[in-house]
Amino acid sequence: MTQQLTPADAWLRLQEGNARFVASDVSHPNQDASRRTALVNDQHPFAVIFGCSDSRLAAEIIFDLGLGDVFVVRTAGQVIDDAVLGSLEYSVSVLGVPLIVVLGHDSCGAVTATMNAVETGDMPVGFIRDLVERITPSVLTARRAGVTEVNATVVEHTRQTAHRLVDSSRVIADAVAAGHTAVIGVSYRLDEGRAVLVSGFGTPKD
Repeated sequence: MTQQLTPADAWLRLQEGNARFVASDVSHPNQDASRRTALVNDQHPFAVIFGCSDSRLAAEIIFDLGLGDVFVVRTAGQVIDDAVLGSLEYSVSVLGVPLIVVLGHDSCGAVTATMNAVETGDMPVGFIRDLVERITPSVLTARRAGVTEVNATVVEHTRQTAHRLVDSSRVIADAVAAGHTAVIGVSYRLDEGRAVLVSGFGTPKD
């Protein structure tokens, strides 16, 4: 049950699943008919993963999880909007999830597009422009620190996104302050399959 896990416990469980994935020793837990039946009337995810929509970043696969284990929210470039904040607040206040993971990854197309827009001044059209505008502060922060490589910029964007979640949501900030929930930034390395902690508000540590 979610209420019995601390933020550190939840992060350890994710680390253990990711280690199995990296080692090609996955167990595919909670993916059978009995688990499906047990979840018909209720759910108790032990973490919420707010990650990029990239097809290479399927949370349940890279952390070797199954049905009901994690509450997942995904947008391109893990961009925050009102629907994302509402979903994350629901996971914390209603489901009692003790850990929010902001999950970025190498070679992120949304971050790359934003870096190109900052460099050239040419903004994309349509709603892609909205994504770029929301990621631009992270790119500018990275550049002020001398970071110009895409994967290092993704790490900075992941850190900045975790920080914005705590700044933007009183529900999340209060849960972190009370020690009920932690918010961490995690960067996924496509070549290794490894998820690495890059920032945090709360107790989890590598």
